[in-house]
Formats: sequence, structure tokens, C-alpha cells
Amino acid sequence: MEDCLFCKIIKGEIPSSKVYEDDDVLAFHDINPAAPIHILVIPKKHISKLTDLSKEDEALIGKIYTTINKIAVQEGFSEDGFRVIANCGKNGGQEVMHIHFHILGGRELGPKIIH
Repeated sequence: MEDCLFCKIIKGEIPSSKVYEDDDVLAFHDINPAAPIHILVIPKKHISKLTDLSKEDEALIGKIYTTINKIAVQEGFSEDGFRVIANCGKNGGQEVMHIHFHILGGRELGPKIIH
């Protein structure tokens, strides 16, 4: 999608601080972190929101979650724990219409949901 911020990051048109990349997934540091560790994990396939997922996307979403585990080990925060958040749509707080998963960590996050 031409006007999608994350698609432009995937294409290299907008720089990012990459943490992980393979043929299907890209992960990079959030430019406005909500925690000491704040990494965004996105599929390279453009899918606007979680409710747009189809059966054919099941393997991709599973891969994203195993990638999240790899990143947690690679970056050294797997033992301390972390939170994964996926916002969906306007009322869910989704700001970029390309599905993405926030990995938050680096401090005790407590039971509250981060906005």
C-alpha cells in the first residue's frame, strides 16, 4: 500500500532502527517508546487490521509470535518478561493501519493497560 507508513519502512523509504528482519517479518524500535524496551513487530505483507486476517494468514501470525520470542532472547529481556500488545481499529487505539505488535519491557509494567 503506497501511503502506509510501515510499508514505506519495509521498502527502506523511511529509516528505522531494525532489531530483526527476515522474508516475512520486520521488527524495529518504536520512535516514541512507552517503556524502556518498545519494539514494533510487523508482517511485511500489508494487512490493515487484525479483523482483516484470513485463514491464509495463520502461519504468518504464528511466525510473528515465535519471532517475538527470538527477539526477547536476542535482546536479553526474555527472563525478566515483557508485554505484547496489538491494537485493532480506531477505538482500539490503532494509529497505523498495518497490523503490528508492540513488545514492551525493561521495567515492571503492572496490571494496567498502556494507552
